[in-house]
Amino acid sequence: MARKIGFSSSTLTVKLTESLTIDGRDYGGVSGWTHSSISNVTRRLETITTTEATILSFGAAIGAGTYIAANVKYMRFTNLDDTNYVTLTFTNDDNDEVAIKLDAGQSIIWNGSNSGGMADVFNAVTAGDAASDTALNDMKTVQADANTANCDIEIYIAS
Repeated sequence: MARKIGFSSSTLTVKLTESLTIDGRDYGGVSGWTHSSISNVTRRLETITTTEATILSFGAAIGAGTYIAANVKYMRFTNLDDTNYVTLTFTNDDNDEVAIKLDAGQSIIWNGSNSGGMADVFNAVTAGDAASDTALNDMKTVQADANTANCDIEIYIAS
């Protein structure tokens, strides 16, 4: 019997549903999208402390907690804590950083580009400099730290 090498690819379907009624009027919405050629998924729980730490990296080769930027199509981070927030800091190859507050019970989704995953996905510049520096860079790291006490988060990566 031949040994199968690798996994077959599949399509990740993401569906976002908003449900809201104000004064009897429906303001809900549904949107969705797909990412094709997904053959690897990581879903893990991580305890985030009040000291900033790298929770994932992007590099030229796959390793422990390291992904190939061009292969990652979808990332979701969910704060499982019921009280405290986590700050997620995304850094690119140019060492630009974007820090985002992930409040208790909330999620953030970062979709990779359809053609290049997490390659060439963001740039951060000083206010007013956007017109002179529009080059997008590859995702390099994601760091996290909890504001007051340890928080558990769920990390979901599809590539």
